[in-house]
Amino acid sequence: MTARVLLVDDEEELRNSTAQALELAGFDVTALAGGEAALDLVGYGFSGVVVSDIRMPGMDGMTLMGRIRDIDPDIPVILFTGHGDIQLAVRAMREGAYDFIEKPFKTQHLVDVAARAVDRRSLILENRRLRAAAGRRDDIEARLPGRVQAMVDLRYRLRAVAATDADVLIVGETGTGKEVAARALHDASPRAARPLVAINCAALPETLIESELFGHEAGAFPGAMRPRYGKFEHARGGTILLDEIGSMPLPLQAKLLRAVEERVITRLGSNEPVPLDVRFIVTSKADLEAEAAAGRFRADLLYRLAVVTLRMPALEQRREDIPLLFLQLVGEAAARYRRESVEVPPEIIADIAQRQWPGNVRELRNAADRLVLGLPAHDAAPQQQASAASLAARVADFEKSVIAGAIRASGGALRPVYEALGISRKTLYEKMQKYGLSRHDSED
Repeated sequence: MTARVLLVDDEEELRNSTAQALELAGFDVTALAGGEAALDLVGYGFSGVVVSDIRMPGMDGMTLMGRIRDIDPDIPVILFTGHGDIQLAVRAMREGAYDFIEKPFKTQHLVDVAARAVDRRSLILENRRLRAAAGRRDDIEARLPGRVQAMVDLRYRLRAVAATDADVLIVGETGTGKEVAARALHDASPRAARPLVAINCAALPETLIESELFGHEAGAFPGAMRPRYGKFEHARGGTILLDEIGSMPLPLQAKLLRAVEERVITRLGSNEPVPLDVRFIVTSKADLEAEAAAGRFRADLLYRLAVVTLRMPALEQRREDIPLLFLQLVGEAAARYRRESVEVPPEIIADIAQRQWPGNVRELRNAADRLVLGLPAHDAAPQQQASAASLAARVADFEKSVIAGAIRASGGALRPVYEALGISRKTLYEKMQKYGLSRHDSED
């Protein structure tokens, strides 16, 4: 397979010459003028590397790198830097950049660095495939962890629908991981090698939304000097993610319905239909059936998009997952910030397990980040509910989470559990009965 490079630079002349040099060296190069377009092309299964300038208008190279690391921290990012940006480049290395190259640079140096980065990415992807083949957690479970039945069912449905082209509606509260699920769905699908174009329906300017989505011809409106592809066309062969679709204005919903039904769009200022080979994934925190009943969302569009509905459980509905999920997020944060592994004291885990998390996994991830950075995982003032819980109740909840985690770690074998916990077999059975635990809790 040809090594892939996404090259991002706002200077057209340098971008073209660098792309040509990389292509002559055997790379498959996609040259882009801005970081937003690059984000549409990277995903958990992306098999290449990203090469970007640091100084760019709009989204700069540092911001782009951070966004890429949020998608997959193991995608190598190589940054171009001017002489005056060396300190910035060194900071970028500390924050996870693969390497930086000072301008002006020798072409062969860039080729060598890019080749090493591609080799590293290939090794990472191969290791992931081997882990999955050996029966270890696959990519979907790594990105959507959890042992409560709601998460087991979610992963089962996601795997089942990933191989199809069915349009999917993902619903859930803010912070539950709707976009994470959407990206996992795309990356596990046959369209993984094509773009995933994410569109925040709540952030699009209403006066330009149609042009942004469907594109326009020259002269379609004042200021339209030349034709422009819309985001839908940019996603051809891939997936369109419409985030918070409930925010889309009703007049545009009618045009979206035609695109979804017929897989055809028409640019502004044109009468020529453009075929659209895409899959639609949409997310919503609002109850779209209630919105449709209230006349704020088209019922026909809802039924067309919701071929399959995936529901993301709130953290309150999966409280048993909180301790282990927090530990995983701490590990991810340590890797992201290049810190040593953090040992989380039991009293912090017990406190985390008791707290309310209205921001769901997103809020829990922020707490993990703060802990890794040496800050308190939460505000100094205890939450009212946490302080109201009795000490006995908090200890019992912590004891239950520890025993449940040990059972999962042992794969359901009980002898390693009571030996590791330093209790008798009888005591373990009594506590399992007390907390409603079973050795089968280890099974996915």
